[in-house]
Amino acid sequence: MVLYYSGTSNSKYIAKCIASALETDCLNLNERIKAEDTSSVQTEENVILVTPTYAWRIPHIVSGWLGKAELVGAKRIWFVMDCGSEIGNAAKYNRELAAQKALTYMGTAQIVMPENYIALFPAPDKQEAKAIVENAKPAIRSIIDCIRNGMEFPAPRNNLYDRFMSGAVNPIFYKKIVKADAFTVSDACIGCRKCVQLCPLNNIRLDKDKPVWGGKLYALHGLYLLLPERSYRVWQKTRGETALSF
Repeated sequence: MVLYYSGTSNSKYIAKCIASALETDCLNLNERIKAEDTSSVQTEENVILVTPTYAWRIPHIVSGWLGKAELVGAKRIWFVMDCGSEIGNAAKYNRELAAQKALTYMGTAQIVMPENYIALFPAPDKQEAKAIVENAKPAIRSIIDCIRNGMEFPAPRNNLYDRFMSGAVNPIFYKKIVKADAFTVSDACIGCRKCVQLCPLNNIRLDKDKPVWGGKLYALHGLYLLLPERSYRVWQKTRGETALSF
């Protein structure tokens, strides 16, 4: 069974590819997390968790959900993480999470997908994004082959930099960077409520048909990529100056 959490459909795309190839079920965790539903999930013996990379680990809201929800029938778990460039030493924390769930840890795989953390990095244009997805397909096929054959993923890179970013930097990154302060809304917003519906933390509400953010947002900095007219504004720091990215 494939479980996935996806902010802008990168992880969803990978999860669907894996589930289709393995002819297994695919469960969207966004809906469960949004509903604060940590009830048990009936799975097969093999579980594949597909998530984006937030601050060089799987998202805290995903590890938090997995820590509370019982995976009935599960024996082994593979972690698949998509990222803009690297996952750091996420494997260490995934192994610990697997042990917490009494599951056999079958490894962590990295897949580079289009960058969508638009609070810090520019998103690729359409053609560039298509090329990145196309380049990811061999890695996805390799992942599928490993799982189909019951093999562990090859160990990812693990150097001092990786350990530092996933270890010391991760909590600082969440505290200082991953928050809603960077967001405003432009006149292109039509009050469609799509952001309210999609936010897995229920952290957005409408006030006079315009979104207002609460203090919990650390999950969907890529959410604006799914909205009509790119109606969100995100402030970025570029070469020491403040720039506006749409």
